[in-house]
Amino acid sequence: MTEIDPFNIRALVPTFHAQMDDYRAASDATRARLRSRIDVPYGTAPRQRLDLFFPDGDVSGRPVHIFIHGGYWRAQVKEDYAFVADGIVAAGAIAAIVEYTLMPSSRMADLVRETREAVAWLAAHAAEFGGDGARLSASGHSAGAHLCSYLASRSPRETALPPVAMCSVLPISGIYDLRPIATSYLQPELHLTPEEIAHWSPIEAVPSPDTPFEIAVGHGETAPFHQQAQDYAYELKTRGADVERITIPDREHMSIVRDLGCPATRMGQLLAEAIARSAQ
Repeated sequence: MTEIDPFNIRALVPTFHAQMDDYRAASDATRARLRSRIDVPYGTAPRQRLDLFFPDGDVSGRPVHIFIHGGYWRAQVKEDYAFVADGIVAAGAIAAIVEYTLMPSSRMADLVRETREAVAWLAAHAAEFGGDGARLSASGHSAGAHLCSYLASRSPRETALPPVAMCSVLPISGIYDLRPIATSYLQPELHLTPEEIAHWSPIEAVPSPDTPFEIAVGHGETAPFHQQAQDYAYELKTRGADVERITIPDREHMSIVRDLGCPATRMGQLLAEAIARSAQ
């Protein structure tokens, strides 16, 4: 019997397709219910867009929380993750669900640059839609957790941290060491280069000393995701970052992110705590 690649979530989670259908249905409901601005451009490339969702009532001076979706850098769309806004607005923040150009037509450095550009756009334009550009926090799932980490870190090849400060980041079920990906079933699609692995693995990055990191992983995830979270938390601590590693019971790679849209869940609570830090 052929062993399934531990990064192959589609093959390993029996309810993968049903959960994706639930993502889409929940996101449709979110778009129908919440006040929003859809497909706001933050750059000139076709996928350089973001969706904004707003709490009810006056939004003047509200914090802004950014969410970056996963898909191993080469799949998925922001439209399927609008449900995350339910948890964000419940915590009193404006939600920004960010899209980015996908690999392999774009490279890892481009994806990091684009997500940072989205944050820079939000910081510069927050007052125009009721947000506070100094009260920014972020979360990301899977590949989105990798990109989220670089909102508050610099790679070894960079000389400075991103110019926009993040009040907190919540990477979820992330990839923080690219080396195992280069030997996984994903490599024929991604074509990761040795330079990308060396320069864009978060375990090699220099974190902001002023940004708390909460690293979450589901108890039911495969071993590499637990190892990645453990190794990344260790490296962050050795570099002086404020970091907490959290394992979420009864959750796997798909269900853990769905809980962001449900305020009563542990992930919903972690999201609210990340947003609350932007008021401190």
